[in-house]
Amino acid sequence: MSVVRVREHVNPLSRKYQQAIAPPDWQSIYGDLAQPLQLDIGCGKGRFLLNMAQLQPNWNFLGLEIREPLVHQANDWKTDLSLTNLYYLFCNVNTSLQPLLQSLPANTLQRVSIQFPDPWFKRKHQKRRVVQPEVVTILADFLVKGGEVFLQSDVPEVEQEMCDRFTEHPAFQRTAPTWLSTNPMPIPTERETSTLERGEAVYRAVYIRR
Repeated sequence: MSVVRVREHVNPLSRKYQQAIAPPDWQSIYGDLAQPLQLDIGCGKGRFLLNMAQLQPNWNFLGLEIREPLVHQANDWKTDLSLTNLYYLFCNVNTSLQPLLQSLPANTLQRVSIQFPDPWFKRKHQKRRVVQPEVVTILADFLVKGGEVFLQSDVPEVEQEMCDRFTEHPAFQRTAPTWLSTNPMPIPTERETSTLERGEAVYRAVYIRR
């Protein structure tokens, strides 16, 4: 399984990423469009979803990623495995999330994961972080009642900021007052595995759509 090398960070506020993408023909992508959908925002290389799609064939999976070469590579991998419940899209979530979710069948979005997003440490760059209030509002509009949002990061201030934004929205309720000690997903990301192997902490939280 070959791996392409790309820039680690891409500025989502650049002009080239401000145009919302046209939604694809979902019927031609998924074998069963009525299956519940998990959306992975900032899916990176896509291996987490690649494994999830094989483990849970009764779910559909959609990965959104702003680094286009990674998307092409991930779709090649899913094609090689003949997976009809998985797709990756190149887009800027902050401009394309709403039209994409609007184009999907109603009440299919049941799970959202946002894992180890770019931290953008410098204060002047923090507006580039993916979890903005507008993203939370869009997810509240399309996630089914009882649907889950899973957040995790190895940067405590980034995880806390994501949690603060979901806590501030009346549609979401956190499932536990403290960080989760274990990952509720059946498969870890590569970043999670490497972080834990170094003996470093991972901060996790789950929110439920009220």
